[in-house]
Amino acid sequence: MRGTLTLTWILMVCLSQVAVQSQYYSESLPYDPRPVKVTNLHFFLHETLRGKNPTVVMVAQANNTSNDNYSSVPFGTLYAIDDPLKIGPGDNSEVIGNALGLGILAGKNSTTVVMYLDFGFTTGKFKGSSISIFSRNPLIETERELSVVGGRGEFRMAEGHARLKNYFFDGTTVIIEYNVTVIHY
Repeated sequence: MRGTLTLTWILMVCLSQVAVQSQYYSESLPYDPRPVKVTNLHFFLHETLRGKNPTVVMVAQANNTSNDNYSSVPFGTLYAIDDPLKIGPGDNSEVIGNALGLGILAGKNSTTVVMYLDFGFTTGKFKGSSISIFSRNPLIETERELSVVGGRGEFRMAEGHARLKNYFFDGTTVIIEYNVTVIHY
């Protein structure tokens, strides 16, 4: 009994030392909020669906053996995306970056894509910065809104929204106008 009591006491002393030696924090600093910045961006995403150099490619498709899904892009189809971002809608407009990401056709009876896109800027004031969008994108709606959920560089800790408007579609090329409001620090 006495040995157990001594062992318990030694164990408690050791454990109390471990807790003191393994603090996960340092000195407390006063809260100093950084000013919030709001940036409005306007650009055009150019997407090529077919041809020699597509910017969207199918990566995987669900193994659907039923006849319930007659769509040409069935539920569960996954796409990889690498679309150029341009200042204007024209083919010869200046490229300011690209949108890299994934989109999955997630609506069983619709053309709704759940997408993650990272808009990386390669020129201008925001060169080296990016904004991240993760949201539901109902493709058949002419105008829609997506969520800005983060960013890096100038847009670190970003939040906000992107308003999209279909500008042009001919079966091979899609041009989408983006008006993005980014709140960042």
